[in-house]
Amino acid sequence: MSLTQQLGHDFQDPDLLKRALTHAGANSANSNERLEFLGDRVLALVVAETLYARYPEEDEGSLTRRVHSLVRWEACARVSEEIGLWDHLVLTRSEAAGGRARGPILGSALEAVIAALYLDGGMDVARAFIIRWWGAMFADAATDVRDAKTRLQEWAQARGKDSSAPVYTLKEQAGPDHAPRFVVEASVKGALPVTGEGGSKRQAEQDAAAKMLAAVEDKT
Repeated sequence: MSLTQQLGHDFQDPDLLKRALTHAGANSANSNERLEFLGDRVLALVVAETLYARYPEEDEGSLTRRVHSLVRWEACARVSEEIGLWDHLVLTRSEAAGGRARGPILGSALEAVIAALYLDGGMDVARAFIIRWWGAMFADAATDVRDAKTRLQEWAQARGKDSSAPVYTLKEQAGPDHAPRFVVEASVKGALPVTGEGGSKRQAEQDAAAKMLAAVEDKT
């Protein structure tokens, strides 16, 4: 199946899709960064309106947590893998090698593709794509939509007198501006520190929190 079939749209302006697939490292003048900015907003709107309609009994806080979970780069990367987006991206040789940067690159590219769908076909086309590929994530009402940092914070608070808030320390920052790499250490009383990595400090903190949760939950 071709990429346009996976996207459910034949582009009137093929160059728009080409730009959405071009990482800044490969062509900074015609990269997908501006499209990524727009696509993030389009995705958030469609996710918010869909959750608003599907979960009429949930309050603002619960809906907000669901939105944050479904618009994160991990959710976008999951969809990117399902539609085989990686093989269509325009990347430098080092970026094409993948590794730890693969997920964030895929997540950002999918946001750019959503923007391209919106600009070329309108909101109905973008909405149809999101509803199709986020369907399982929308439908899984039992999913714990809290992010890892929130869950770790709640775990720490639940320990009562032995509780202490998790502490996140930036240990390393490297890489070029268009593909940075952050290493963050998470520590909490009663557990060994762990490190997480990501394309932003926030992503690295979330990665560290997820690893810390896995470690402490194994002991319970």
